[in-house]
Amino acid sequence: MDSQKAISDLKKNSDPEKAKLYRKFFKTGKGEYGEGDIFFGITVPKIRQVAKKYNDLSVEEIKKLMTNKVHEIRLCGLLILIAYSKKHPKEAFDLYLSHTKYINNWDLVDVSAGHIIGKYLYNKEKSILFTLARSESIWEKRIALISTFYFIRQGQPDLLFDLTEILINDKHDLIHKAAGWMLREVGKNCSQELEEKFIKKHVGHMPRTMLRYAIEKFSLEKRLYYLSQKRRPSL
Repeated sequence: MDSQKAISDLKKNSDPEKAKLYRKFFKTGKGEYGEGDIFFGITVPKIRQVAKKYNDLSVEEIKKLMTNKVHEIRLCGLLILIAYSKKHPKEAFDLYLSHTKYINNWDLVDVSAGHIIGKYLYNKEKSILFTLARSESIWEKRIALISTFYFIRQGQPDLLFDLTEILINDKHDLIHKAAGWMLREVGKNCSQELEEKFIKKHVGHMPRTMLRYAIEKFSLEKRLYYLSQKRRPSL
C-alpha cells in the first residue's frame, strides 16, 4: 500500500459544504492562524477509518501524507504516525520534530503531541520541550504543552507547571487554552490540590482564558473566587 491509495480513499469522503465550514472553524482567512489551509470536508471518524486501514505504511509514505497541502490528509498522516511510533518511537519522534511546520493547527497538535513526543520523552531528557516552548512558532509552543499530557496521565504534572510558567505571558489565546486545558487535566489525573496550588501562585498573572479553562471543574464557589482575583503585573 502507498500514500496515494490513502489519499484516494480520503477524497471519496469529501464534502464541499463541510469544507466551507471547516475553513471558517479553523481560521483560514487572511491574517488568521490557519491562513490558506485547504480542506476536503472530511469528518474525523472517517479520517480515523482510513488511517486504520493504512497503518502499516512505511515512514516515507507517512511523510508524504504529513506534508500534504490538505489538512485532513496531514491529520491522517499523523494518526498513522501514532501507530508507527508504537514500534518505532525514535524514528516517529524525529520525523515529527523535523516537520513541525506542517503540524500547523490546534487539532493536528492535540491529536498527536502527547502520543508521539510526550510518550517518547518519558524517562528521557526533556530540554527539547523547553526549546519548543520558547519558539516563535505558536504550534511548537502548543506541542510543548500538549506533550505533557502523557506525563500528567502518569501522575507527573511538574513538567507542565514549568512550561506554563514560561508561557504564562504568551499573547495567543490558543496557548492560553492549551495551558488551561492541561492544568485542568492535572486536577483530573493527579490531584486538584496540586492544580490549585499552582493556580494560587499564578492567578494574578494568568490570562483570563487560561484561568477559565483551568478551573472549569472547580466548584462554583471556587470558580467565582479565582475569577474575582485582581490582575497583577506580569512576571
